[in-house]
Amino acid sequence: MVTMSAGIVDRFSLQLTFVLFLSVVVVTLFMALLTAPQRDEISEFYLGNRTMSPLRNGLAMCGDYLSAATLLGSTGLVALNGYDGLLYLGGTVVAWMMVLLLIAEPLRRAGRFTLGDTLALRLTRLQRPARLALAVCTLVITTLYLVAQLVGSIALLTQFTGEPGAATRTLCVIVIGTVVIVYAAIGGAPGATVIQIIKAVMLIAGVTVTAVMVLNHYDWNPNALLSAAANHSGTGTQFLEPGLRYGVSTTSKIDFFSLELAIVLGLAALPHVLMRLLAPRKVDVLRSSVVWAVGLVGLVCLAAGVLGLGATAVVGRDTIANTDHKGDSAVLLLANALGGGILTALLSCLAFVTLLAVAAGLTLAAATSLAHDLYGEVIRKGRASETEELMVARLSAVVIGVLAMMLALVSWGANTATLAFLAFAIAASAILPTIVYTLFWRRFTGQGALLSLWGGLACSVLLVLFSPVVSSTPGSFYPESDFAWFPLQNPGIVSIPAGFLLGWLGTVLSERRHPQEDAAYADFEVRMLVGAKE
Repeated sequence: MVTMSAGIVDRFSLQLTFVLFLSVVVVTLFMALLTAPQRDEISEFYLGNRTMSPLRNGLAMCGDYLSAATLLGSTGLVALNGYDGLLYLGGTVVAWMMVLLLIAEPLRRAGRFTLGDTLALRLTRLQRPARLALAVCTLVITTLYLVAQLVGSIALLTQFTGEPGAATRTLCVIVIGTVVIVYAAIGGAPGATVIQIIKAVMLIAGVTVTAVMVLNHYDWNPNALLSAAANHSGTGTQFLEPGLRYGVSTTSKIDFFSLELAIVLGLAALPHVLMRLLAPRKVDVLRSSVVWAVGLVGLVCLAAGVLGLGATAVVGRDTIANTDHKGDSAVLLLANALGGGILTALLSCLAFVTLLAVAAGLTLAAATSLAHDLYGEVIRKGRASETEELMVARLSAVVIGVLAMMLALVSWGANTATLAFLAFAIAASAILPTIVYTLFWRRFTGQGALLSLWGGLACSVLLVLFSPVVSSTPGSFYPESDFAWFPLQNPGIVSIPAGFLLGWLGTVLSERRHPQEDAAYADFEVRMLVGAKE
């Protein structure tokens, strides 16, 4: 097996991966074009087929949420950190319970296309400023997450070619970004949904089959797998105990709690997940869809844990760390050891397809918010025709895709996990408080929404700017500088309570409530509890 500098897979795997990836892209592009909206109706472009079965909706939700980080990053985290990595995967599954129990049903009953529509029903004043703030938060979250996907495509490419040159990086980002733009701008929600379902089926099948191979390798004896992982970890039984990565100091423990808090709470406020919750026409279909999503995400995370432990047991922790210090190559090293070039090519193709699908969902969510909330309701004040708004949505998808490509090339070398975790923190700190207060607090006002959205966004970004992510450590953006007065890499433990506090403060400091606001909430509460005819 060769080192990271020369790539970890042979020429056969590279060629097979390229053929498989090209085949999947051609098929999915054809499907996206085939299912693309045929009429100039924004509901079809934004939400797609609203009569899908719970299983198909659940697969689409699972596809929207699970990114290449689950296949590569999470398995690598388990392979290098054992028990601490498994804790991280646990948070990924628990996050869906927040969606199921807290916001799914009331949001679906009260929503239309975006959270901005829900705010407009709830607030009698400051509707447009709140939509503007929401659109900015959505754009920041989706752009960060989208850039992380594109940078991740370059990182995945290094597994084959070693450190890519500037021309190779640019070509990779342009190809991936262009395909994503076509998915979102032409296919809309119907095309993106088909791609998410195909990707989810491939991901579930891929990780499950590989996990079965790992278990079969150890005669279906979990104790044998755990013992082998501990023996080849270089740390003995400590590998199977908490604290290997996140228990080094009190600061690292708090940092891990902050990360888990952002993941568990942030999922319920990610824009592309919120759009998916609004898609089912009936609430009982939504409920069943989310249950399917919880089960499917749980299955993938369970398989990812087995793959991580299997990588350490079969390949060895030192080999994984020497190949890629972040552990992203763990699953490919495991595939090469168990199934040779064919399995490696299959999982590599799966990782690329996962990147494409998640990026398409993010681009569509950002384009929807810009076209509907910013252009349709703030700029045009509700006077835009459906044809006009649809054209703006398609153009927005192109602009966002190009912007993300440029940022990905500029931020080459950035830690993709950091970008994704910041997106989760902003969602949990800015959008989640607004959702919770909008749905469940009668006194909530437009001023509270503005303070929660802008304050949560600013708090999250500022804390990260003055954290070890940006300066003071070898892995920082500016390692030679030191202005990291905030000791944590993940701001959620501070920014999330701050977002809720600011929403409360803005509300209690608002002017005396108008009787129309009480009437508006009464109508909103009825709609939220029993729904409205469409």
